[in-house]
Amino acid sequence: MLPEVYHGELRRDKGKISLMLLRQLLLKPSIIQPPTSRTVCGLPHKKYDVIVVGGGHAGTEAATAATRVGAQTLLITQKIQTIGALSCNPSLGGVGKGHLVREVDALDGICGRAGDWAGVHFSILNRSKGPAVWGLRAQLDRDRYRQFIQRELLNTPSLTVLEGAVEDLLVSDPNPDQPGQHRVTGVRIVDGSQPIYSSSVVLTTGTFLSGSLFMGQTTSPGGRIGDPPSCAGLSHTLREKIGLKTGRLRTGTPPRIFKNTVDFSLTAIHAPDKEPTPFSYLNKNVWCKPEEQLPCYLIRTTPGVERVVMESLHLNSHIQQDTKGPRYCPSIESRVLRFPGRSHQVWLEPEGMTSELLYPQGLSMTLPPDQQLRLLREIPALQRVEIQTPGYGVQYDFVCPTQLSPSLQVNRVQGLFLAGQINGTTGYEEAAAQGLWAGVNAGRTAVSLPALALSRTQSYIGVLIDDLVGLGVTEPYRMFTSRAEFRAALRPDNADLRLSVRGFEEIGCVSATRYKEAVRVRDNLTDALSALQSISMSAPKWKERLKDVNISESKSSLLSALEVLQYKGVTFEMLTSALPEPISAYLDLSQRLKIEAVYRPHCEMQQREMERIREEESLSLPQDVDYFSLPISLSQEVREVLDRVRPQTLGAATRLPGITPAAIVHLLQYVHRTRRRKGTERRANN
Repeated sequence: MLPEVYHGELRRDKGKISLMLLRQLLLKPSIIQPPTSRTVCGLPHKKYDVIVVGGGHAGTEAATAATRVGAQTLLITQKIQTIGALSCNPSLGGVGKGHLVREVDALDGICGRAGDWAGVHFSILNRSKGPAVWGLRAQLDRDRYRQFIQRELLNTPSLTVLEGAVEDLLVSDPNPDQPGQHRVTGVRIVDGSQPIYSSSVVLTTGTFLSGSLFMGQTTSPGGRIGDPPSCAGLSHTLREKIGLKTGRLRTGTPPRIFKNTVDFSLTAIHAPDKEPTPFSYLNKNVWCKPEEQLPCYLIRTTPGVERVVMESLHLNSHIQQDTKGPRYCPSIESRVLRFPGRSHQVWLEPEGMTSELLYPQGLSMTLPPDQQLRLLREIPALQRVEIQTPGYGVQYDFVCPTQLSPSLQVNRVQGLFLAGQINGTTGYEEAAAQGLWAGVNAGRTAVSLPALALSRTQSYIGVLIDDLVGLGVTEPYRMFTSRAEFRAALRPDNADLRLSVRGFEEIGCVSATRYKEAVRVRDNLTDALSALQSISMSAPKWKERLKDVNISESKSSLLSALEVLQYKGVTFEMLTSALPEPISAYLDLSQRLKIEAVYRPHCEMQQREMERIREEESLSLPQDVDYFSLPISLSQEVREVLDRVRPQTLGAATRLPGITPAAIVHLLQYVHRTRRRKGTERRANN
């Protein structure tokens, strides 16, 4: 029997879908669900520009990004009805991760708009710190999020969605002129009568690549409960035929519990922000009314939780293995073993507006189901809790990402791109960011355009990819703001200015509508900042107009309105009422103007550092230096690379994998300090 297929050209090819599906798509898009009885038909093409394997966060972004750059694309997923499913936690964003969502949205990705359409609890983490490290985050309604993603994909022109499992890759033999260099030519699906050909393939298999599920001492094949793993042929081809180095990682998920069995009087309520902040630059508001948002609840583990873990270790095969798991989202078993005697936070998170379930964030576990229930009931608020689905662990294959180029193409296979957990990362946001960039480059390669790279000085996506291909991973990688050296410039508020214009003019993945909006915002910000810079007064006059602001009168020079806006407590609205000049036209950008004013000095300093590095690329580095004992701020990984390669010049050091711009700045400063000291010593001796 032929596989089941949906075609993205729905508006042009209505005869190939059922009338029921068409009505859902065009008349009631907010409640779209894949029909239980689908129209079965053959693929309209025997060859595609791009084939994307996997319908998770990486796969959906890759498929839609490839079509935006002009590629005829096929998405192959095991189940159409699980496209866009939130396999683990029902949330999007966070510290560092929220930056990635904003950047994906700035490049016209879909996860940010889906989050705005499905969020039930919006908050900004790190609000007590500077805006550069704010973490936009939302709890999501699982059903609404999945519905939005499916609606987007099934309505995307030039995208066909095929329900099926990929059995293997089609890869050409090595080129005699390029030893070891293969070319991907397509895929073979399970029970498929013929192979499907393409110019590029993006693998986004998530935890499904030779995945195994663990619960207690029971192990079964699968990448998610209820779904089988990817065919072993894929792993075999990647390892044996292509010769890629692979590894094994693990992750896990907590049990889902019934809301009506929780004693909320014994929890601490965490309310959402009163004014939700959307992820997408195209949205002024989110779908959920502020007063209708749902709270989260905080509880803590007890000594009884630790006792159950220790008494059940012999029943837990997943935790006994040395396969690396996520450091920053560990299981409760890992926490107990690493930090004995400590109480740990657990967040009870809603799974949707009408859902009867809660997600206990922080209680990932792989104990037998009866021991999971016993553990949960050791927490006072959960003494009568009931479990809907037990937690479980997953182990899966990943490809060591140092074998990829910055475009996320496999170095040894032309046209083969990898994105998501197959590259050793964790999290929806990291997967979506990689998926978008892999899809962009797979599409560009297929339509004979050069692949592109994002610098880590331009975006968090660039930081993520540079870390992966330069340093590799020994445990699932997670994005944090601390990983970005120039985070003063890479803020969540300005991702559209950094990426949307380039995404339209150079990359080709951004729509004209988004481009026009980004240009409008950019021009208005520029005009407003110029207007503020042009208004100057003495400190005493500013104090007269802004009576509650502590402006030092010791300043002898005039202060511009832009400099005054940098003061704590001064808002753009205050300036509009204090100044006679007409600047109120920019009130819709008030928060962005405040942030731009505060960070302008820091960004200018960082820009001067980068320009200085470019000017001094020919600077010689001492060859007898002991990099491990240098009294400067360098990571152990950076020291190891520098010691092994021993670059001759600063420019050579900048091109080494894993050497960050911050490390280059520290090296430059060290060499200049050393030269000045030696010069002083020579003069003193003479």
